[in-house]
Amino acid sequence: MAAKKPLILVTNDDGVYARGIRALVDAVSDLGEVLVVAPDKPQSGMGHAVTLHHPLRLEQVKYEKATRAYACSGTPVDCVKLAIYGVLKDRTPDLVVSGINHGANSSINVIYSGTMSAALEGAVEDIPSIGFSLLDHSPDADFEAAAHYARMIVKQSLKNEFPEGACLNVNIPNVKRDKIKGVKVCRQAKAFWKDAFDERLDPGGKPYYWLKGVFENQDKGEDTDEWALQHNYVSVVPVHYDLTAHHAIANLNTWNL
Repeated sequence: MAAKKPLILVTNDDGVYARGIRALVDAVSDLGEVLVVAPDKPQSGMGHAVTLHHPLRLEQVKYEKATRAYACSGTPVDCVKLAIYGVLKDRTPDLVVSGINHGANSSINVIYSGTMSAALEGAVEDIPSIGFSLLDHSPDADFEAAAHYARMIVKQSLKNEFPEGACLNVNIPNVKRDKIKGVKVCRQAKAFWKDAFDERLDPGGKPYYWLKGVFENQDKGEDTDEWALQHNYVSVVPVHYDLTAHHAIANLNTWNL
């Protein structure tokens, strides 16, 4: 009897019709049985949000290289949960892949990212999970290099022992494939957004606010994702959902609590 193909769940935060997710499906379609469950509209910046106060809906859509594909009315994390417990029910994915995101999810961006929250939700379920992002926000971005490295990393993840309790945050620089120097396993850089808001007036004269900001990399280390990307390497950062600041426990135990 032939071995059953691995089941690969594909999702994203840019929406089921984005070019990035189609590039990812094309890249991994022959590596396993592919199920797509992705938002029916862009959900960037949703982080780990879940839908609690209104129903979720699924609509089947056509994907040439997927076994089944659905547009979900919820968030990226909703998509993973609903795929596992609503669509599949009696079978767990062997791998969750999220992306390919239109835009970077390096350093602090991992906190806000719907792409990476979907991957983290897979890790919560003890499923090997990977988020892929290309450093190009354009809807018409060239995903050739990103798809190549996504396929390579997925192949390795399917045949190697995956880090327990972790998922992988993979970012690909926005250059042609022959300009990419290779892959570096990194730590997350200490880099942040310096936020600001534009205050504007709507046609009725009422103020509204539009978030903007400047990205500041405060980390000079050469072992970070930001350094790797600036030097045309694909960055791979292992990420986990345990947010405990372990280094702070000893200090807090000296408090009179």
